[in-house]
Amino acid sequence: MKAKLVDEVEDLRKTLRRHEYLYYVVDRPEISDAEYDGLMNRLRDIETQHPELVTPDSPTRRVGGKPREGFVKVEHSSPMLSLDNALNEDELRAFDARVREALGKEGYRYVAELKLDGLSMAARYRSNVFVQAVTRGDGRVGEDVTENARTIRSVPLRTTSALDHFEVRGETVMLRRAFERLNADREERGLSRFANPRNAAAGSLRVLDPSITASRQLEFYTYYLLVDGERYYPSHWESLEALARMGFKVNAHRRLCQNLEELLEFCREWESKRDDLPFEIDGVVAKVDSVAQQNRLGYTAKAPRWAIAYKYAARQAVTTVENIEVQVGRTGALTPVAHLAPVVVGGVTVSRATLHNEDEIARLGLQIGDSVVIERSGDVIPKVVRVHTQGSYRRRFQIPKHCPVCGGNIVREEGEAASRCINTNCPARLRESILHFASRNVMNIDGLGDVLVDQLVDRGMVMSVADIYDLTVEKLMQLDRMGKKSANNIVRNIETSRQNPLPRVIQALGIRFVGERTALFLADEFGDLDAITGASLDELQKAEEVGPKVAESLYQFFREPRNQELVERLRSAGLQFEYKARRRHGGPLTGLTFVLTGTLTMSREEAKQRIESVGGKVAGSVSRKTDFVVAGEDPGSKLDKAREFGVEVIGEARLLELLARGL
Repeated sequence: MKAKLVDEVEDLRKTLRRHEYLYYVVDRPEISDAEYDGLMNRLRDIETQHPELVTPDSPTRRVGGKPREGFVKVEHSSPMLSLDNALNEDELRAFDARVREALGKEGYRYVAELKLDGLSMAARYRSNVFVQAVTRGDGRVGEDVTENARTIRSVPLRTTSALDHFEVRGETVMLRRAFERLNADREERGLSRFANPRNAAAGSLRVLDPSITASRQLEFYTYYLLVDGERYYPSHWESLEALARMGFKVNAHRRLCQNLEELLEFCREWESKRDDLPFEIDGVVAKVDSVAQQNRLGYTAKAPRWAIAYKYAARQAVTTVENIEVQVGRTGALTPVAHLAPVVVGGVTVSRATLHNEDEIARLGLQIGDSVVIERSGDVIPKVVRVHTQGSYRRRFQIPKHCPVCGGNIVREEGEAASRCINTNCPARLRESILHFASRNVMNIDGLGDVLVDQLVDRGMVMSVADIYDLTVEKLMQLDRMGKKSANNIVRNIETSRQNPLPRVIQALGIRFVGERTALFLADEFGDLDAITGASLDELQKAEEVGPKVAESLYQFFREPRNQELVERLRSAGLQFEYKARRRHGGPLTGLTFVLTGTLTMSREEAKQRIESVGGKVAGSVSRKTDFVVAGEDPGSKLDKAREFGVEVIGEARLLELLARGL
C-alpha cells in the first residue's frame, strides 16, 4: 500500500509540475483550473495523512512559510551590476563604437532583449531543487527572499539539468492586469498606490508574509545561467536557449542581431509595440553575445562595458482639466478623478486621470481649468505629472463634506491620505459591508457569498446590512439557482448568527481600524455596545490598544445618524449587545506589555493567552512602551529593536516564573 502511495505521489508531482510549466511559463494550458485544483487537492490530502512523504520541491510547498521578522543578508556569487543607459540612438551608436574599437577587427554580434521593469533576483538550485532566492540589493549583498520566491509559479521548484548546482538570474515583474487590480484594491482601502509595476513587484517580493507575495501574482523571467558565479555557456544566446529547455521562463521577444542596424531595428519595433505586451518595459538591453568577448571588454566600477540599456522616452501630452469629480469606492474611500479634454497619448485617447487624494492635488498645485502634463505607461491608468500652465479661469477643488452617493458624513482620519464615507450602508460600499459582516471570522453566515450578495443588492432585497435578518426562505427562493434546501440552510445560519458574542458584532460593523483583536479589547473594557457608542474619545482610549486614531474612528462612526439607525435595527434583530469580560483584571502582570520573538516551547497563542489571563498585554512590535521582549530560539529583528530601545529581554523560563509568581 505504501509503495503505491509513493508512486501516486511522484506521478501527481510530475503531472502538476508539467501543468505549472504549461500554464505559467509557456502559456499553453492543457487542463482546466478545476482539474488542476483536483490534482493539487489529492496530493495535499496524501501529504497531510503521510507527512513523511513531503519533499521541499513538492508543488504543495509553494505557499506555507510563516511570516518572517526580517530578511537575512546574503552575499552574491558574483556582483549583480547595474547597466549604463543610452537615452537615444546617438548614444547607442557611441556604445557600439566603443565595442568596435575595443575588439579591433573581430566580428561580434548582439543579443537584444526587452528591458523588463521589475526587480532583479538570483535563484539557486542544488541537485535540480530550488534552495534559495536573493534580491539584487547593492549588487554585492542582497536579501534572502526564498519563501516569498517559492510562491512565484514561474520559479520551478524542481528543474532538469546535468549540473550539480547552478544559479539563474532574472527579473521579477508584476503584470499590468495584476498591477491595476492591486492598486485599485489599495485605493479602495485608503492605502497609497504603487507608483508603477516595478515598485509593486519590489514591495511584493520583500513583504515579510509569503502569503501576500503569493496573492500578488508575480512572474520571474530569467536571463543568466551561472555556475559558481561564472557564466556556463560560451555565448549569451546559448544560455537563454538552455534556460528555456530547463523549464525557466525566458522572454520570447529577443533577437540575435548581427550588427548595430539590426539592433536599432529591434529597438524601434518594440517602442511602437510596447503597449501590446502584458508587462511594462522601459527599453531594450543589448549585450555582446560572446562571453569570451565580454570578458575582454570587462567592466567599469559599476557596469559591464559589453552591455547597455537603451531607454525609451516617457509618453506624455498636454491637456486641460475640465472638471474633477469624486468616485466612492467599495470601502467608502473617495477618489478625485480629473476629467480631461481628450488627448492622444501613445496611440490611445485619454480623457480621465486619477488624482488619488487631496494631498496629491495640493502637491501638484492643481485647480480646475489648468493645463497639465499627463503621462501614460502601457495600460496603467494615466497620471497627472505636473501643472503645465495655470488656467485663466481657475477654481479650487474640495472634497465634499457629505457623500455624493448617500449623503453620509465624510471623515478623513489624521495621518490618512483618503477621505471616507463612514455610512456602512452607503450603496457604494454596501456589497463589501455585507460580505464582511457575513464572513467566517465575523458573523459566520455561511452561504452569503459573492454571487448571492450581488443578487440581493442588485434586486434591492438587501439595502442595509440589517436587512439580512429580514430574509426568509420564500424571499431567497426568488433568486437564481436557489432551491428550498439551500434557502433553509442560509436562513438557519442567519438565525444562528444572532447568538454571536459582542466582539463579533463590533467587528461586523465594519468600523475603520477595528478588527478582531480591537473588538475583543473594546468588549472587555466596556461590556456593552451602548457604553461604547456613548463613550467619549478619552473613554474609548481606556481600552487596550485603542489609541487616538482608533478612538476617533469609533467616535465618528457612532455619531453618523445612519450608523446609529443600523445599530438600533441590529438590536431589534436580537444580536448580542452585552458581554462578560474574558480576562482577569488586576493580575500580577497588569499594566505590562510583552513582545514575543523566536520559537518558544509553548505556542505563541498559548503564551499570549497565559499572559493575558493574568492581566498582561501582548503586542506585535517593539516600542519604547514595551516592558519585556520574550526571546526564544532564532529570535528575529525584534531582538535588535529591544536592544535599540533598551527594553529588557527575558527567556521563556523567566516568563514562566513571572506567570507563576507575579513580580
